[in-house]
Amino acid sequence: MAHRQTLPVLPLRGTVIFPGVTQPIAAGRPGTLRAIEAALKGDRLVFAVAQRDNTDEPTPEILYTTGVIARIGQIQRGLGGVQLLLQGEQRATALQYSTTEGHLTAVVIPAEEMLPLNERDPAFEALHKETRERAAELGERRGLPEEVVHQVLDSVSEAGKFADLVAGYIELTVPEKQGLLETLSVEERLRRVLVHVQRQIGLLEAQEDIKSAVQEELGERQREMFLREQMKAIQKELGDDDQSKELEELREKLGKLELPREARQEVERELGRLERAGRESMEAQVIRTYLEWIAELPWGERSDDQLDLNRATAILDEDHYGLQDVKDRVLEFLAVRELRARQVADEVEKTGEVPAAKLMGDQDDATPTLQTSTNDSERQITDAKEAKARAMARGPILLFTGPPGVGKTSIAKSIAKALGREYVRVALGGARDEADIRGHRRTYVGALPGRIIQGMKQAGTKNPVFLLDEVDKLGQGFQGDPAAALLEVLDPAQNNAFVDHYLGVPFDLSECLFIATANFPQNIAGPLIDRMEVVEFAGYTEREKAEIAKKYLIPRQLEESGLGDKNVSFTDDAVMRVVSEYTREAGVRQLERQVGAVARKVARRVAQGDLTVIADNTIDAAEVRELLGRPRVHPEKAAEQNEVGVAAGMYYTPMGGDIMFVEAAIRRLPGARRSSDDGDVTQVSGYGNVSLILTGQLGDVMKESARAALTYAATHASGLQIPEDRLGSIEVHVHVPAGAIPKDGPSAGTAMSTAIVSAMSGRPVRRDVAMTGEATLRGRVLPIGGVKEKVLGAHRAGITTIILPKQNEADLEDIPEEVRDALSFHPVETLDEVFDLALLPAPRPVATPKTEMEVAEEAAAALR
Repeated sequence: MAHRQTLPVLPLRGTVIFPGVTQPIAAGRPGTLRAIEAALKGDRLVFAVAQRDNTDEPTPEILYTTGVIARIGQIQRGLGGVQLLLQGEQRATALQYSTTEGHLTAVVIPAEEMLPLNERDPAFEALHKETRERAAELGERRGLPEEVVHQVLDSVSEAGKFADLVAGYIELTVPEKQGLLETLSVEERLRRVLVHVQRQIGLLEAQEDIKSAVQEELGERQREMFLREQMKAIQKELGDDDQSKELEELREKLGKLELPREARQEVERELGRLERAGRESMEAQVIRTYLEWIAELPWGERSDDQLDLNRATAILDEDHYGLQDVKDRVLEFLAVRELRARQVADEVEKTGEVPAAKLMGDQDDATPTLQTSTNDSERQITDAKEAKARAMARGPILLFTGPPGVGKTSIAKSIAKALGREYVRVALGGARDEADIRGHRRTYVGALPGRIIQGMKQAGTKNPVFLLDEVDKLGQGFQGDPAAALLEVLDPAQNNAFVDHYLGVPFDLSECLFIATANFPQNIAGPLIDRMEVVEFAGYTEREKAEIAKKYLIPRQLEESGLGDKNVSFTDDAVMRVVSEYTREAGVRQLERQVGAVARKVARRVAQGDLTVIADNTIDAAEVRELLGRPRVHPEKAAEQNEVGVAAGMYYTPMGGDIMFVEAAIRRLPGARRSSDDGDVTQVSGYGNVSLILTGQLGDVMKESARAALTYAATHASGLQIPEDRLGSIEVHVHVPAGAIPKDGPSAGTAMSTAIVSAMSGRPVRRDVAMTGEATLRGRVLPIGGVKEKVLGAHRAGITTIILPKQNEADLEDIPEEVRDALSFHPVETLDEVFDLALLPAPRPVATPKTEMEVAEEAAAALR
C-alpha cells in the first residue's frame, strides 16, 4: 500500500508541474511563503498543485486533487517574495486539504503509472519513436539548436518520463496540462502528447505561411525605396555625397567604353541596381566589383602591330640559339599574318571601304560592307585597324611541344616582342576546375572571372600574345573539365563571343594570338589538340648547349652573382665539362643551375678576399671539377672492345636521348625442361626447350620483343650460323643494365635480336654500332620515333655507325649537319641486314641443319 504523507501545499497559478521537470516559480502570497518556510524546515518537499482559477486566496475547493510531490531546490529571496526552482518528483493525489499555521497542507498518496502490458509491442514502440521525432522537430522549429534539442530529449529513455518531459515544455492551457498529468496510462499519455505536439507543429507552419504572405503584400522593395530616399535626404543634409561622386565617375568611365549591345544593357542594369543599393550593403560591394571589372577590360584597346619579318628574324636569333626548324615555322606563321594584313590595308586604300567579312572574321552572320565617308574618317581608321587585327589573328593556333627547358615559353615571348604586342602567360598546370577558365558565377561569395579574362585585364589590350602554358597538365575534377572549357577559347569560329560566367556577357577573344605549350601532347584531349597545330621542339646537342651557355647563361649568371664587372670567362673545355658531366637533360635549365653554382662559389671566394680564383679571369675544366665536385652524370659510352652478346641500343626520353646496352648470355641446361604456363619458357619445334630469363625492369612490350627475337634466332639458326648444340635445352638470359629503372617500348627489338644471335652464334658485336627499330617475328624492321634525339645521344656516347629502319630515313634531315657528317647511317629493312652490319664473322664456320622455317621459306621463295 502506498505511503501517505502530509505536505505543505504550493498552489500554482497558470502552470502545471510534471514529474522529472524542473521549473522556476515566483512566490509572493503570504500563505504560499509560509508553506515554503514550513517545507524548508522539513525535508524541502511540497505538494505542487494547480488552481482551477486565478484567485489570490486559494482554497481547497479551487485546487485540483492531482498534483506533484516536488522538491524545493535553489531559492533566492527578494523584496517582492522569493524565486525558487521546483523539481517535480512523483505524481500524487490529495486525499484531504486542511489549513495549518496560516497555510494549506494536504494528505497525499503517490499515484502509480499504468505501464503497457508489453513495452516491446511494435505499436507502442512506433508511438514512442514518432513522439520523439515530432518533439525534436517542434524544438527545432522554435529556433532551438539541434544539438540542444537532442541532448534534452535523449537524456530520458523511459516512455512515461519522456511524455512528462515533453508535456512540461510545450505550450498548453492549464486544463490541458492537468489532463495530461492525471492520465496515468503511459500509452494514452504518449498518444495525447503526440497530438498536442503535432497540432503545435501545424500551427507554426501556418504562422510561417501567413508571415510570408504578409511580407509579400507589404512590398519589401517599396519599403526599401522609402528608407533609401530618407537616407539620401539625410546624407544630403550631412554633405555626405561621396557615393554619388563615385557612381558618377564609374558611370562616366563605363560610358567611354566601346561595349557590345549585350554588355551595355547589362552595365546599365547593374548601375541602376547599384544606385538603389545601400553604400555599405553586401550587394553594393558585389555590383561595384563587377562594374570595375567591366571598366578595366580592354573592350576597344589594341596594340599597333609592328610586324617586320626581318626584324622578327633578328629578334628570334638574338633570343634563341639553334631551333632552326621552330624559327622557320614561327616566321611562316607570322608571314601569313603580315600578308593578310596587307590585303586588308590595300583594299581599304583602294576602295575606301572596310570589308565586313574581314571585320567580322569571315563569320556567316557578317554584316554588309561598311561604307565610310569624309565626315566619318575617324570611324574609317578604327574599322580598318580592327579588320587588320582580325585578319592577323585568324589562322592556326600553335602548340609548342617538347621537353622542359628547350625554349617553348621564351619563343612565345619573342613572338610578342616581334609583333609589338603585349604578352600574357597563364599557367594551366594543375587546373582542375572549369571555373579556372570560365570563372565563377556572381551568385557565389568571392566569385572572380576565369584566367582568360584575368589575362586580358593584365594585358590591357584585346590583341595580346596569349600563352597557355602547360596545357597537358590540365586535370579533371568534380567541378568540370577545364580542357573542355578551353575548346571555345581556342575555336576561331566561337571565341569572338566568349562568355565568362562572372561577366555574363560576350567578350571578343578573336584578336588574341593564342600559343600553347606542352611536354606530353598525348595527354591533351583529342578535341582540344585538334584545334592546334603542333610545333615540335627537340633537345639540344651538346655543342648547342655549350653555345647557349656561352652566349646567354654564363653572362646572366655572372651578372646575378656580382661578377659582371670582373671580366670572368669560361674556357670551351670548362663549358663542355659542365654540359657533359654535370647535366643530363634535353633543355638547358639544369645547365644554367650548374653555371650559377660555379659563379656563386667563385663569388664567395672573391668576397672572402681570395683573388687567386680569378687571377687570370678564366675558369678552366680543372677548376670546374674543383668547384662542382665529382661528376653528377655518368652517361653511357661506347664499349672499348667488341663483345659477344652485348649490343648497343638507343632510347629517347623527354630529358633527351642516349644509348643502352642489351646483354645476352647462353647456358646449357643439364636436361630437358618442361614448358611452363607463365610464358618464361619458349618451345622451339624440333630443338628442345629453351628457357628465357628477362631482367632489368623490362616492360611487357620489351619482353615480347625478346621472345620474338629468340624465336627468330631459333627458327633461322642455319642462316645465322648458330651451332646445333645451342638449340637444345638451353637457358637464354637477357639483361638491360640500370635495373632499377623501368624500361619499355618496341624500338629495342633490333638490339635484343642482335644480342641474342651474338650470344647463340658466338659472333662478336661491333663496338662502334648502335641500332634502333622494332623487330617482327618474321625478321622485318619497323619504324620508330625520336630518331633525332636517339642519334644525338649515340653521337655523344662515341658511336660512329647507326642502324635504323629504312622508313625512318627521312628523319635524318632533322639531325644537325655536323652530327650527320660525323656518323655513318645504315637504313635497313630486315634483321639479316642488321646482323650483317653489326656482327663480325664467326671465328670458325659451323654446319647447322636447316630448321623447318628456313626450309619453308626457301620453298616459298622458289615458287615466286
